[in-house]
Amino acid sequence: MTSTPDGTPADTATAARPDPGTAVLYVCAERGTLTPQLGAERAETEGRAFAAARGLTITEVITDPYGEPEPLHREGWVRLRELAEAGAFGTVIVRWPTAIAPNGAHELRHREIRWPASPM
Repeated sequence: MTSTPDGTPADTATAARPDPGTAVLYVCAERGTLTPQLGAERAETEGRAFAAARGLTITEVITDPYGEPEPLHREGWVRLRELAEAGAFGTVIVRWPTAIAPNGAHELRHREIRWPASPM
């Protein structure tokens, strides 16, 4: 039987345990016509300040264009799920809940918020 570096038998060790001090910043901001990057820049600045105030290290910033209501149809959100499954971070920082799914699709947002707590 093999073991992990901490002595836990390999067959009972968990594949990945996220570091609670790491975070992924998810930015999905509507782009304006006069200043198309302003919303995304503001969301990233605020997310970085939020992380710094709480002692979190942002390991990746994931961006998606705003507008697709189904999170699973966005490349960035799919990437975030893949990282979560790999245990690559302990926290997700999202500026607005509607960045996950707009108000009219709140059931999709709630599904995605509950997803990490559900058995995989």
